[in-house]
Amino acid sequence: MLTRRLFTKLSAAGLLSNAAASPVFAFAPTEKNLILINLKGAMDGLHALVPYADSDYRKLRPTLGLSGPGTKGGVLNLDGHFGLHPALQPLRALYFSKELLFIPAVSTQYRRRSHFEAQNMLQGGGASPYQQKTGWLNRAMIQMGMSPSRLGLSLGPTLPLIMQGRADVRMWSDSRLPQAGEDFLTRVGALYDDDPVLRKAFTQAQEDTASASMMSGMRLGNGRLELKTRAAVSILKENNGPRIAVIEAGGWDTHYAQERRLNKLFAELALAILLIKTELGESWKNTAVMVVSEFGRTAAENGSKGTDHGTGGLAILAGGSVKGGEIRGKWPGLSSRALLDNRDLAPANHLESVFKSTLIEHLGLSDSQVADHVFPDFESIPVITDLYQ
Repeated sequence: MLTRRLFTKLSAAGLLSNAAASPVFAFAPTEKNLILINLKGAMDGLHALVPYADSDYRKLRPTLGLSGPGTKGGVLNLDGHFGLHPALQPLRALYFSKELLFIPAVSTQYRRRSHFEAQNMLQGGGASPYQQKTGWLNRAMIQMGMSPSRLGLSLGPTLPLIMQGRADVRMWSDSRLPQAGEDFLTRVGALYDDDPVLRKAFTQAQEDTASASMMSGMRLGNGRLELKTRAAVSILKENNGPRIAVIEAGGWDTHYAQERRLNKLFAELALAILLIKTELGESWKNTAVMVVSEFGRTAAENGSKGTDHGTGGLAILAGGSVKGGEIRGKWPGLSSRALLDNRDLAPANHLESVFKSTLIEHLGLSDSQVADHVFPDFESIPVITDLYQ
């Protein structure tokens, strides 16, 4: 008997791909693929795409700031003004082959710097937190056609808001329990600061765990982005399988030790994008990978060699459908008069514009479908044109 537990195990192992692709599902209404990677915690866009030629950059980040191209540990030049963090080096070739572009200083309409509220607006597509009860991608899938085929795929133990709604969504989840993040462990450790015995025991437990992890050959980060990406690509490759996948990746809240932590996370993100291209093969030409985060981080570094919650962030688009090789949108600069509230990179570009362009230019929805049914509160926000082939 094929129990639910057995079905889950076989699906995770890829042994039920033919069954999942059975003719019971109708053909999808598009050959285009969209993979949205949501970096939860707020990625520091100024550390990924570095404005090294901006004279104010190193003033704001005297220790975190990366040096220019051609120097040890320096950025990888893209256009004479911006450069890539060295850990993102695998993406540089995609940029110059016009399969990748960046949109800096990008944000939703949210301004209060709460992770929960910002994620709600990013995923719900509302004009204020908790206004929308369904996700904008789910609403878009309804407009693409309510056929028996499940267009959506969510990778993770819970269904994120962006995929919630009337359109049926397929789910995949790793059965392993997630590791505790560094931020969480730091807060737990602080509870034991006044008790030397418990503090010593907690520190020893951390060291033992770290040692065991290294001995077991743990991959970059915690390996979960790679695992989810492999699962997503495998399912998207199925005959008549989903076309839209959402992957959530945590750990991007870098209030301290940012350089060390982002070295690992950037490397894992770059490898995930290359993995998608490699594994999709010919389907890469019909694919867009969109990397977003709830907001950016402060322009200036803090006292813990990190950055705090900010506003203007970074969007990354990759894929054979992308008109890459460019850094798009407006750049507000980092001067004191250009910063928002004298602390954040100003939000010069609308993230909702990127979402609209993706739905219209890539997935083929009409302007009226997007305006009336997907983003009804943002009719005045224009589409960024020519992001896609």
